[in-house]
Amino acid sequence: MSLDRATVAKIAHLARIRLDEAELDSMTGELSGILDFVEQLAEVNTDGVEPMTSVAQQGLRRRADEVTDGGYPEKVLANAPSAKAGFFTVPKVVE
Repeated sequence: MSLDRATVAKIAHLARIRLDEAELDSMTGELSGILDFVEQLAEVNTDGVEPMTSVAQQGLRRRADEVTDGGYPEKVLANAPSAKAGFFTVPKVVE
């Protein structure tokens, strides 16, 4: 598919891209080349090919879903500005 300068100028205007005359000529060739490549992709026979999200087959690594306290509450509470009896303490904000 070949694009003309007027079509490329309209696309640039819609995309809010400012192109001068020299850039308009080069962009006409580039966009036409991209559309030609997309047309070539449409000719590929994809019957029987399942859609995929990635070209690399991989599974997600998962860890066991276990509820724990982390095993080191002293280290966690060491970062707290205020802690009492093993809990974070915060100032009262509701009267």
